[in-house]
Amino acid sequence: MSDYERGLAQFRDMVGAERIDALVERFRAVCPDFEKEVVSVVGGRIWTRGGIDLKTRSLCSICVLAALGRTNALALNFDMALNNGANLEEIFEALFQVAVYAGFPAMWDALVMLEEVLAERDAPR
Repeated sequence: MSDYERGLAQFRDMVGAERIDALVERFRAVCPDFEKEVVSVVGGRIWTRGGIDLKTRSLCSICVLAALGRTNALALNFDMALNNGANLEEIFEALFQVAVYAGFPAMWDALVMLEEVLAERDAPR
């Protein structure tokens, strides 16, 4: 199995089979090579590594993305974290780590994004 195939399967598991096509198309829309690299490298080589479970990997990702203010990826990773077994209390605690090391405004921005993700998840589909 190629890194791309492994990555696509991993992302399918984390975002859901019903949403994977839209996610891949979103990555591909402006720059097709971006989609290939994200799926192959991020999904196929990083998210499939051993050593830590997916929930822990998700919480680490949330912290880094929140600290850097990367809102597009943060929204996706909040959704994936919830799908990977993280609960809201764990996400809140991870964000408090962000507040201490990257500032309370970074946590606040992340909480606003989390609120949007939760509203979208609760919206009828």
